[in-house]
Amino acid sequence: MDVNLDELVNIPNLTDWLDANVPELGKGPLKCEMLHGGTSNVVFTLDRGGMPMVLRRPPAVPPPGAEKGVLREARVLTALNATEVPTPVCYAACEDTSVIGGCFYVMEKVDGWAPNLRGEKIYNEPPFDKLPYEYGIAFAIVGGLTLLANVDYKAVGLGDFGKPDNFMERQVDRWSSQLKSYPDKYKGYQARSFEGYDEVEEWLRKHARKSEHAGIMHGDVGTPNMMFRHGPPARLAAMIDWELSTIGDPMMDIAGFTGAMHDERFPDLTPTHSLTNPDHAPTKQVLMRYYAAGTGRKIEDIDFYAVLVGFKYGCLLEYKVAQAAAGILPKETGEFFSRIVENGFKRNAEFIRRIS
Repeated sequence: MDVNLDELVNIPNLTDWLDANVPELGKGPLKCEMLHGGTSNVVFTLDRGGMPMVLRRPPAVPPPGAEKGVLREARVLTALNATEVPTPVCYAACEDTSVIGGCFYVMEKVDGWAPNLRGEKIYNEPPFDKLPYEYGIAFAIVGGLTLLANVDYKAVGLGDFGKPDNFMERQVDRWSSQLKSYPDKYKGYQARSFEGYDEVEEWLRKHARKSEHAGIMHGDVGTPNMMFRHGPPARLAAMIDWELSTIGDPMMDIAGFTGAMHDERFPDLTPTHSLTNPDHAPTKQVLMRYYAAGTGRKIEDIDFYAVLVGFKYGCLLEYKVAQAAAGILPKETGEFFSRIVENGFKRNAEFIRRIS
């Protein structure tokens, strides 16, 4: 993605703001380089001779909700700074769009590596691309999710960060409505029908769970949204990309993550969204027992959460297909996510047939 630095970062204005708000960065001339550019956020490295940091802001033409999402990320990271959850330290956030043309926040530049998606596969840094070291990555992530689930969200100042009341009861309507909204949001996209969708939606409504356990949700748990320490064994350095974080039921995070793992009961059933080799990871049941031991949560309802998260991902990821149809994303990206969505609904329907 081509990014015009001058369009996204006003160096003189940013320097003045950093002088007043982030002294830890140093006082030397500001060096700013793009680290990552995307359709939802752009990340720059910042260097003034002190502690290296990164700046995160929406792109020049932000998608709906991007400005609000950046500030929500900054808020949850700031709250988690006081906990044991591995996250980048958030040093300051700016709501004043006149500084660099958009709201932004400045956070720690974490020393570590992150898995990355190339083509249709996620790649890990060696030696974590092979056994036995790859096996430990899932345990490191679940360890982070355990710490997150145990945080008292009200005690860290996130009492009004989400709407935990009736959270579970609202989920099916929330995501089905979003799926139905894409034809109006993206010109050129036509609503699609999916094999298994109606069966999955009906099953979820029939087996609905009440909201009982409120906590902080990351909302998009996967290896590309994690950073790890260099060198074995696998150690989680930071959970990143908190755009979808909210206050809800943390069981949805662990259910979503373990959807990429083998289910011991159905070894022939392909995981819902496995972009890594599930043969190099623990099974869903092993990870759930590990999570239960650290959180005290009962895991009898994990099948419901797994189907719900699969439904959520299908409805959510279809926006990538819609954006490709509208010319916002490449055609190949749309085709890739189209297969993920289609296979996900079909696989979820087969899963509920087996457990019913």
